[in-house]
Amino acid sequence: MTQSRKGTALVTGASSGLGAVYADRLARRGYDLILVARSRDRLNTLAKRIIDETRQSVDILVADLGNRAELASVETRLREDASITLLVNNAGVGTHTPLLKTDVDSMTSLIELNVTALTRLTYAAAPGFVARGKGAIINISSIVGIAPEILNGVYGGSKAFVLAFSQSLHHELADKGVQIQAVLPGATATDFWETGGLPIENLPKEIVMSADDMVDASLVGFDHGELVTIPSLHALEEYQAYEAARQTMSAHLSGNVPAARYLQLA
Repeated sequence: MTQSRKGTALVTGASSGLGAVYADRLARRGYDLILVARSRDRLNTLAKRIIDETRQSVDILVADLGNRAELASVETRLREDASITLLVNNAGVGTHTPLLKTDVDSMTSLIELNVTALTRLTYAAAPGFVARGKGAIINISSIVGIAPEILNGVYGGSKAFVLAFSQSLHHELADKGVQIQAVLPGATATDFWETGGLPIENLPKEIVMSADDMVDASLVGFDHGELVTIPSLHALEEYQAYEAARQTMSAHLSGNVPAARYLQLA
């Protein structure tokens, strides 16, 4: 792979949905690509189209990130390939099924992909980015990360982890040349819904954004240096007030005396 001026972006879950759009857009921005997903056929088709249309270099890594051995191969690539300047942690799985109607094994697999794999890939990439003084990590969270009541609670919890992890990464790495972005998509027209047993046609059209628009908006947020990007939220002041309240409260969350409301009555 020849190194482009922007370096190489490694995109997980790249064979369809948001990942495929990220791959396309990043190639058009001048990145070479490493595309990671389970389907070799889909990856080959996407890689050929991107190469034909952009002339960027595209490599594929066929891996199931829920499998620790296959995940390890991607971790190795991130640690050893100094051309990589951007990691897009897009791979994930979700469900709209209520907690009590799902089984714990499937929820454990969800956590392995949404939380464990994302964490391990970040740990593989970040030290090299810090050592080189540049790099970026885009983590795909979800609006359920701050509104877990909307869908399944384990899914919401996994995406809340992604958001919190991204905020902590930014706190630790921003002054070391590493940009962090957490993207919180709302309902998006991808196969997420079909896979979960709820075809997209069952959702109100006014709440569903196209994958193209979602990624394009997210990349504008990336260009602006946003830590948290919520493409569907028109009233930015609502998130700003939410974050300001969180920051204010954080200074008062730890103390050596219980709050008065918890003291026993005499």
